[in-house]
Amino acid sequence: MSNDLSASLTAAAAALTDASDVTLLAHVNPDADALGSALALGLALHRLGKTVRVSFGAPDSVPETLRDLDVAGLLVPASAVPAAPEVLVALDTGSVGRLGPLADRLSTAGTVVVVDHHVSNPGFGTVNVIDASAEATALVVLRLLDELGVELDEPIARCVYAGLVTDTRSFRHARASTHEVAARLLAAGVDAEAVARPLMDSHPFGYLGMLAKVLSRAALERSAAGGLGFVHAVVTLDDAAGLRPEEVESVVDLVRTTAEAEVAAVLKELGPSYWSVSLRAVSRVDVREVAQLLGGGGHRLAAGFTAEGDASDVLSRLREALETVAGG
Repeated sequence: MSNDLSASLTAAAAALTDASDVTLLAHVNPDADALGSALALGLALHRLGKTVRVSFGAPDSVPETLRDLDVAGLLVPASAVPAAPEVLVALDTGSVGRLGPLADRLSTAGTVVVVDHHVSNPGFGTVNVIDASAEATALVVLRLLDELGVELDEPIARCVYAGLVTDTRSFRHARASTHEVAARLLAAGVDAEAVARPLMDSHPFGYLGMLAKVLSRAALERSAAGGLGFVHAVVTLDDAAGLRPEEVESVVDLVRTTAEAEVAAVLKELGPSYWSVSLRAVSRVDVREVAQLLGGGGHRLAAGFTAEGDASDVLSRLREALETVAGG
């Protein structure tokens, strides 16, 4: 651990120890790493006697697959977030914009603590605990929990494990030390199968019909991405009708398995002609750079951005960005 990270952890722990009221925010459309990290730290602070709330800017409902992590009822709607929080903690949020409608709380909070693992994070907090080498924000949160001297019991460990198992793709992108962390979480009582199955291996029957339609329209462009191959699919509002956001988010994990393509993209329609685009790469293309050219961000092999227009227009802009990064 670097001296800078160690100092940041100490400063963050001090700020949280001194606080009586803490608001923890995940990014919009929170995934297991964002919400699991927020709830793990929230549970710890709650047990230390703090007033704690966990929230996110959008959507209005909590992802169904993550609701069971909130064992203490800490989640509140965005409308219940104080106008001027005493201490605000932003977790797994690589940029101010990812806080959505709650981004304005950064300017009114007494102290802002940023806990993240995105290399593109500019450090927008009063205290910034950012470890770009960590495979998940949950790992950074665990170090902060240790700094606070909090007991790692099963509910907290389960929240950390949820973030870790998803962001490492079931530990396929995990270092030896991260596997050791997983062993520590299991020793704390986590049931790995019970946590992972609803997050990654369980979908309603309607999911199969959606996949049939979406994957039948998928396209492979062998010469794109600097000749490394580009595969893409589009999920429209009609395709996703009646399904949870979790089902739509999981499509990219199937599209990315295309052997002939280095880069995979899934366009997900959030509103009429308004898209959230997920990007994945195998190893040779930095899709974070691609996403940044289009106003987004993320990691080297997993990134995303939002865009407006027809799907064909969004794909055209994406191809150009891919050629700039991969073909340059």
